[in-house]
Amino acid sequence: MKPPPRRFRARFWVELAAASLFGALFLVTLVRRDWLEAFGIEPDNHDGTVEWLLVAGLFVLSAACADSARLEWRRTAPAQ
Repeated sequence: MKPPPRRFRARFWVELAAASLFGALFLVTLVRRDWLEAFGIEPDNHDGTVEWLLVAGLFVLSAACADSARLEWRRTAPAQ
């Protein structure tokens, strides 16, 4: 027998969306680190330091949001 579907709170969907957004920005920054310069922002004068900090920060944010969404998934009981 198929288990009943789960009913998630809005918090789960926000965390999932944030994890997806941060993950996508992480990949974009990892692949194309000069995307900041396309907007005229050059905080490190083409040093690359800010871009690597962005890669690390976006990875941490993505992992934290994904873990939080995972905990919310596990906390949610199947709908009756």
